[in-house]
Amino acid sequence: MKEQNQLKISKSIFLIPVAYIVTIWFIYWIEIQFDLNFNKYGVYPRTLVGFRGVFLTHFIHSNVSYLFNNSIPLFVLLSSLFYFYKDVAYKVLLLGGFFTGFLTWCIARESYHIGASGIVYLLFSFVFFSGIIKRHYRLVALSLIIIFLYGSMIWYVFPIKEGISWEGHLSGFLVGVIFAILYRHKGIVKEDHQFTETEFDTLFDEHGNFAPPRIEEELGDERIEDNL
Repeated sequence: MKEQNQLKISKSIFLIPVAYIVTIWFIYWIEIQFDLNFNKYGVYPRTLVGFRGVFLTHFIHSNVSYLFNNSIPLFVLLSSLFYFYKDVAYKVLLLGGFFTGFLTWCIARESYHIGASGIVYLLFSFVFFSGIIKRHYRLVALSLIIIFLYGSMIWYVFPIKEGISWEGHLSGFLVGVIFAILYRHKGIVKEDHQFTETEFDTLFDEHGNFAPPRIEEELGDERIEDNL
């Protein structure tokens, strides 16, 4: 019953993913429409001004291709997060987004780091490892689907392509793993099976030997008297 309540479909399952995607597209539209460049509001490592990017970087994109490539996995992963992990979804998204940006600010190269891909890697990592850690059949199935759809992303936590913030990807991936461990007892968890004892079970002792209760034991201290 508890699991069924947790898996009820609510508006937030799709509301948050749609709202986030609409927001990042709208921000990019503003840049194009008014000939602006928000790249300077991204993460610039180890500088006070660049620290503002910790909060803003996930909403800034440099081109349509990059934005489109992030939008689809964002919708899938955010929907999965708010459906299967609704108890901790906001914490994972908000706190995870902050620590992803912060870790990027700490370890990245001296350049502006922008884009929602850090969030994508955060969600990918959290959903995948959380399902494996909890060993719940629904979550394990979800983990396998995620790795099938987006497993190739793992290579981009390494510096294999110029112009991509692998540091942001790595930061999101590591934060996702940590959150999966921290919240392993939250939300849907694997339940141990409990068996209900029946009358048949009372016919056997703890060693499995047949030992039906005697009539005297059933009657207890009661006495049967005949009326003469």
